[in-house]
Amino acid sequence: MSRPRRPLQLTAVRWALGIVLAGTLAASCLAQSQPIESLTHFPRTTLDIVSHGHRSHFDIWIADTPARQEQGLMFVRDLPPDEGMIFPQDAPQVAHFWMKNTYIPLDMVFVGKDGRIAQIIANATPFSLAVLSSDVPVIAVLEIDGGEAKQLGIQVGDRVSWSLTGHPKAKP
Repeated sequence: MSRPRRPLQLTAVRWALGIVLAGTLAASCLAQSQPIESLTHFPRTTLDIVSHGHRSHFDIWIADTPARQEQGLMFVRDLPPDEGMIFPQDAPQVAHFWMKNTYIPLDMVFVGKDGRIAQIIANATPFSLAVLSSDVPVIAVLEIDGGEAKQLGIQVGDRVSWSLTGHPKAKP
């Protein structure tokens, strides 16, 4: 007894889906367009958040170029407490982030044009491609270890300050 033949249309659809899937996979692999730069080459500074009279101090990397902003904390497997990365913006704008190739949960602290925290996204999910947005124009985004904002009592409205001495994107 011979096996029934599959309709030609079903075979064509499966073949087309395979091509689309392969293209999507290839595009995903190419999405990190720049080579990964060691964080030791990123500029560093300090940042303070004042919350109800308490000051939280951080040592941070500065993602000061488009390539560094694209890389961010991708591939970092451990972020010690009181460390993080700041993404200064050229002008206030709605910021959009994702967690592609990010191994650890992060708190994203969005800093408004008044230097105060406009929004916090806590414990962003590692490897997620979901777009995380500030919803309002911001001058910078601070990424710290997931859960650290809550642990330190950092809240919307707290004042954020950092020094980018001699840096073209100096803000507060």
